[in-house]
Amino acid sequence: MIVYGIKTCDTVKKALKALDAAGRAPVLRDVRAEPLTPDEIARFEAAFGDALINRSSTTWRGLSEDDRAAPIAALLTAHPTLMKRPVIEEGETRTLGWKPDAQAVWL
Repeated sequence: MIVYGIKTCDTVKKALKALDAAGRAPVLRDVRAEPLTPDEIARFEAAFGDALINRSSTTWRGLSEDDRAAPIAALLTAHPTLMKRPVIEEGETRTLGWKPDAQAVWL
């Protein structure tokens, strides 16, 4: 199980703690330190579409209108922290965020 996010994100920390307590042995992939590959971006975009971009983030608010209009892959390549977090993946199962629907899948 891989948890994609950033190590300083409170939501990612909560997810890791809950998954660990449930015996899931999650591995954090810090997308700031190790950016997503084009294949990973394509896989996540296919699964989540526009929801993959965190439009309430500080990074998003700092972008120009032209930058915001860029394709998802270009946005995440240039600004990895724009990804809504966490993306949790195990096998073919993927979830976005750490709301009750995602928790129900993993816990």
